[in-house]
Amino acid sequence: MGNKLKSLREQRGWTHEHAAEVMGVSRSQFIKLERGERRLTVDYINQAAKAFGVRPADVIEDMDDNVVPLMGYIGAGSEIMPEFEQVPPEGLDQIHVPFPLPDEMIALEVRGDSMLPVYKDGHVLIVYAEQKRPLHAFFGEEAAVRTSDGRRYLKTIMKGSPITLMSFNAAPIEGVSLEWIGEIFAAIPRLQVKKVERAGGLQGKLRLG
Repeated sequence: MGNKLKSLREQRGWTHEHAAEVMGVSRSQFIKLERGERRLTVDYINQAAKAFGVRPADVIEDMDDNVVPLMGYIGAGSEIMPEFEQVPPEGLDQIHVPFPLPDEMIALEVRGDSMLPVYKDGHVLIVYAEQKRPLHAFFGEEAAVRTSDGRRYLKTIMKGSPITLMSFNAAPIEGVSLEWIGEIFAAIPRLQVKKVERAGGLQGKLRLG
Protein backbone atom coordinates (compact mmCIF):
# COMPACT_ATOMS: atom_id res chain seq x y z
CA MET A 1 0.00 0.00 0.00
CA GLY A 2 1.10 3.59 -0.47
CA ASN A 3 2.56 5.44 2.48
CA LYS A 4 3.56 8.89 3.70
CA LEU A 5 6.85 7.90 5.29
CA LYS A 6 8.89 10.19 3.04
CA SER A 7 6.75 13.27 3.70
CA LEU A 8 6.62 12.53 7.45
CA ARG A 9 10.41 12.15 7.55
CA GLU A 10 11.09 15.27 5.47
CA GLN A 11 8.64 17.38 7.52
CA ARG A 12 10.80 16.66 10.55
CA GLY A 13 14.11 17.08 8.76
CA TRP A 14 15.12 13.53 9.65
CA THR A 15 17.69 11.48 7.78
CA HIS A 16 16.94 7.90 6.79
CA GLU A 17 19.27 6.75 9.55
CA HIS A 18 17.47 8.71 12.26
CA ALA A 19 13.99 7.73 11.08
CA ALA A 20 15.03 4.08 10.97
CA GLU A 21 16.52 4.28 14.48
CA VAL A 22 13.39 5.88 15.96
CA MET A 23 11.13 3.39 14.19
CA GLY A 24 13.26 0.45 15.32
CA VAL A 25 14.27 -0.91 11.91
CA SER A 26 17.45 -0.93 9.85
CA ARG A 27 18.24 1.89 7.45
CA SER A 28 17.82 -0.42 4.44
CA GLN A 29 14.45 -1.65 5.76
CA PHE A 30 13.21 1.90 6.23
CA ILE A 31 14.28 2.93 2.72
CA LYS A 32 12.47 -0.06 1.20
CA LEU A 33 9.35 0.74 3.24
CA GLU A 34 9.47 4.40 2.23
CA ARG A 35 9.85 3.51 -1.45
CA GLY A 36 7.10 0.91 -1.32
CA GLU A 37 9.57 -1.89 -2.07
CA ARG A 38 8.66 -3.72 1.13
CA ARG A 39 5.09 -4.35 2.21
CA LEU A 40 3.90 -2.02 4.95
CA THR A 41 2.34 -4.47 7.40
CA VAL A 42 0.18 -3.54 10.37
CA ASP A 43 3.21 -3.86 12.67
CA TYR A 44 5.26 -1.47 10.51
CA ILE A 45 2.36 1.00 10.37
CA ASN A 46 2.06 0.99 14.16
CA GLN A 47 5.84 1.38 14.59
CA ALA A 48 5.87 4.31 12.18
CA ALA A 49 2.88 5.97 13.84
CA LYS A 50 4.60 5.77 17.23
CA ALA A 51 7.92 7.02 15.81
CA PHE A 52 6.40 10.05 14.06
CA GLY A 53 3.78 10.76 16.72
CA VAL A 54 0.80 10.41 14.38
CA ARG A 55 -2.21 8.15 13.97
CA PRO A 56 -1.71 4.87 12.06
CA ALA A 57 -4.12 6.19 9.42
CA ASP A 58 -1.78 9.15 8.87
CA VAL A 59 1.00 6.81 7.77
CA ILE A 60 -1.03 5.37 4.87
CA GLU A 61 -1.89 7.14 1.65
CA ASP A 62 -5.55 7.30 0.68
CA MET A 63 -5.78 4.51 -1.87
CA ASP A 64 -8.59 2.37 -3.19
CA ASP A 65 -6.40 -0.66 -3.73
CA ASN A 66 -4.19 -3.01 -1.74
CA VAL A 67 -0.79 -4.42 -2.59
CA VAL A 68 0.46 -7.99 -2.38
CA PRO A 69 3.90 -9.32 -3.42
CA LEU A 70 4.23 -11.70 -6.38
CA MET A 71 6.29 -14.55 -4.91
CA GLY A 72 6.80 -16.62 -8.04
CA TYR A 73 4.98 -19.26 -10.04
CA ILE A 74 2.72 -22.23 -9.34
CA GLY A 75 2.30 -25.24 -11.59
CA ALA A 76 -1.03 -26.27 -13.07
CA GLY A 77 0.38 -28.75 -15.52
CA SER A 78 3.81 -27.17 -15.50
CA GLU A 79 6.11 -28.33 -12.71
CA ILE A 80 7.70 -25.52 -10.70
CA MET A 81 10.89 -26.78 -9.09
CA PRO A 82 12.53 -25.08 -6.08
CA GLU A 83 15.66 -24.15 -8.03
CA PHE A 84 13.56 -22.54 -10.81
CA GLU A 85 13.54 -19.11 -9.20
CA GLN A 86 15.37 -16.93 -6.73
CA VAL A 87 12.72 -14.70 -5.14
CA PRO A 88 13.73 -11.69 -3.00
CA PRO A 89 11.87 -11.29 0.34
CA GLU A 90 9.72 -8.46 -1.03
CA GLY A 91 8.73 -10.51 -4.09
CA LEU A 92 9.39 -10.35 -7.83
CA ASP A 93 6.77 -7.65 -8.36
CA GLN A 94 3.80 -6.07 -6.62
CA ILE A 95 0.15 -6.81 -7.44
CA HIS A 96 -2.33 -3.97 -6.92
CA VAL A 97 -5.89 -5.16 -6.32
CA PRO A 98 -8.98 -2.92 -6.06
CA PHE A 99 -10.45 -4.64 -3.03
CA PRO A 100 -9.46 -5.04 0.65
CA LEU A 101 -7.07 -7.86 1.51
CA PRO A 102 -6.40 -9.62 4.82
CA ASP A 103 -2.89 -9.23 6.19
CA GLU A 104 -0.01 -11.42 5.03
CA MET A 105 -1.20 -12.42 1.58
CA ILE A 106 1.03 -13.41 -1.35
CA ALA A 107 0.47 -13.75 -5.10
CA LEU A 108 1.50 -16.62 -7.38
CA GLU A 109 1.27 -16.74 -11.18
CA VAL A 110 -0.26 -19.89 -12.69
CA ARG A 111 1.85 -21.83 -15.20
CA GLY A 112 0.12 -24.55 -17.26
CA ASP A 113 -3.44 -25.51 -18.17
CA SER A 114 -4.27 -28.62 -16.12
CA MET A 115 -6.82 -26.66 -14.06
CA LEU A 116 -8.83 -25.34 -17.02
CA PRO A 117 -11.44 -23.94 -17.36
CA VAL A 118 -11.38 -22.31 -13.90
CA TYR A 119 -7.69 -21.38 -13.69
CA LYS A 120 -5.84 -20.47 -16.88
CA ASP A 121 -2.14 -20.08 -17.63
CA GLY A 122 -1.11 -16.59 -16.49
CA HIS A 123 -3.85 -16.16 -13.89
CA VAL A 124 -2.62 -14.61 -10.65
CA LEU A 125 -3.70 -16.29 -7.43
CA ILE A 126 -3.94 -14.34 -4.17
CA VAL A 127 -3.36 -16.81 -1.32
CA TYR A 128 -2.70 -16.76 2.41
CA ALA A 129 1.04 -16.77 3.12
CA GLU A 130 0.58 -18.97 6.19
CA GLN A 131 -1.50 -22.15 6.31
CA LYS A 132 -4.63 -21.35 8.33
CA ARG A 133 -6.31 -24.75 8.57
CA PRO A 134 -5.22 -28.38 9.15
CA LEU A 135 -4.63 -30.65 6.17
CA HIS A 136 -7.90 -32.59 6.48
CA ALA A 137 -9.90 -29.36 6.23
CA PHE A 138 -8.66 -28.94 2.63
CA PHE A 139 -9.78 -32.33 1.32
CA GLY A 140 -11.83 -31.75 -1.82
CA GLU A 141 -10.69 -28.12 -2.18
CA GLU A 142 -8.48 -26.41 -4.75
CA ALA A 143 -5.40 -24.81 -3.20
CA ALA A 144 -1.82 -23.78 -3.78
CA VAL A 145 0.49 -26.42 -2.34
CA ARG A 146 4.20 -26.99 -1.83
CA THR A 147 5.42 -30.58 -1.63
CA SER A 148 8.09 -31.80 0.77
CA ASP A 149 10.64 -31.72 -2.07
CA GLY A 150 9.89 -28.08 -2.86
CA ARG A 151 7.63 -28.32 -5.92
CA ARG A 152 4.61 -25.99 -6.13
CA TYR A 153 1.26 -26.89 -7.65
CA LEU A 154 -2.27 -25.61 -8.04
CA LYS A 155 -4.37 -28.73 -7.45
CA THR A 156 -7.42 -30.21 -5.73
CA ILE A 157 -6.31 -31.94 -2.51
CA MET A 158 -7.73 -35.43 -2.00
CA LYS A 159 -7.14 -37.91 0.80
CA GLY A 160 -4.84 -40.63 -0.48
CA SER A 161 -1.67 -42.48 0.45
CA PRO A 162 -0.86 -40.10 2.00
CA ILE A 163 -2.20 -37.37 -0.31
CA THR A 164 -3.38 -37.27 -3.94
CA LEU A 165 -3.33 -34.07 -5.99
CA MET A 166 -6.07 -33.93 -8.62
CA SER A 167 -6.37 -31.81 -11.78
CA PHE A 168 -9.40 -30.99 -13.91
CA ASN A 169 -7.81 -32.44 -17.04
CA ALA A 170 -4.55 -34.19 -16.12
CA ALA A 171 -3.47 -37.38 -14.39
CA PRO A 172 -3.50 -37.33 -10.57
CA ILE A 173 -0.27 -37.10 -8.59
CA GLU A 174 -0.39 -39.76 -5.88
CA GLY A 175 1.54 -40.39 -2.68
CA VAL A 176 2.42 -36.74 -2.08
CA SER A 177 3.66 -35.27 1.19
CA LEU A 178 2.73 -31.59 1.61
CA GLU A 179 4.85 -28.98 3.37
CA TRP A 180 2.48 -26.02 2.90
CA ILE A 181 -1.07 -25.30 1.74
CA GLY A 182 -2.03 -21.80 0.59
CA GLU A 183 -5.76 -21.17 0.78
CA ILE A 184 -6.97 -19.29 -2.31
CA PHE A 185 -8.48 -15.87 -1.55
CA ALA A 186 -8.92 -14.64 -5.14
CA ALA A 187 -7.93 -15.41 -8.74
CA ILE A 188 -7.19 -12.54 -11.14
CA PRO A 189 -7.45 -13.23 -14.92
CA ARG A 190 -4.32 -12.64 -16.95
CA LEU A 191 -5.86 -9.89 -19.09
CA GLN A 192 -6.64 -7.86 -15.97
CA VAL A 193 -2.99 -7.75 -14.89
CA LYS A 194 -0.41 -5.55 -16.57
CA LYS A 195 3.08 -4.35 -15.68
CA VAL A 196 3.76 -0.68 -15.07
CA GLU A 197 6.97 1.24 -14.43
CA ARG A 198 9.52 -0.80 -12.52
CA ALA A 199 11.10 0.55 -9.36
CA GLY A 200 14.47 -1.06 -10.18
CA GLY A 201 15.92 -4.56 -10.33
CA LEU A 202 13.43 -7.37 -10.03
CA GLN A 203 11.20 -5.21 -7.87
CA GLY A 204 8.42 -3.50 -9.77
CA LYS A 205 4.66 -3.20 -9.86
CA LEU A 206 1.72 -4.88 -11.49
CA ARG A 207 -1.57 -3.08 -11.70
CA LEU A 208 -5.03 -4.18 -12.64
CA GLY A 209 -6.20 -2.40 -15.73
